[in-house]
Amino acid sequence: MQPNDTRTLEKATFGAGCFWGVEALFRGMDGVVDTAVGYMGGTLANPTYKDVCTNRTGHAEVVEITFDPARVSYETLLRVFWENHNPTTHNRQGSDFGTQYRSAVFFHSRAQQTAAQASRNSRQVHYARPIVTEITSASTFYRAEEYHQRYLEKRGFTSCRV
Repeated sequence: MQPNDTRTLEKATFGAGCFWGVEALFRGMDGVVDTAVGYMGGTLANPTYKDVCTNRTGHAEVVEITFDPARVSYETLLRVFWENHNPTTHNRQGSDFGTQYRSAVFFHSRAQQTAAQASRNSRQVHYARPIVTEITSASTFYRAEEYHQRYLEKRGFTSCRV
């Protein structure tokens, strides 16, 4: 975007397991302006990665996505979210387990809440087990330590499966 660009950007925040791979997935999408990994949905102010990994803070590892809704819709981001993790496993993605790995949509507006609930309901037909994804209002986003930002990109990987 140019300095005088008047487009309105929006935020989307998703938890879908290890935030490194989730960030890489969304970072490459057309219309995504920026991504940051961090923590949301817990009880401890200013948590560190070490704090979150104790499984006692209640935070999820999340990706905060800044996007241009004129170029990519929130519904498209939701589709990518659903298609790239297992929303039927409680507090687990693959071999990672704990509350920080839960499936979560943290909405930033009533429209996002409505879209997330509708997409969850329509996706359920694709799964034999119930979707357990948490859909809740976004709370404070705590940016993860700098070494976590663009982690896979910095190491020349495209996914967590190496």
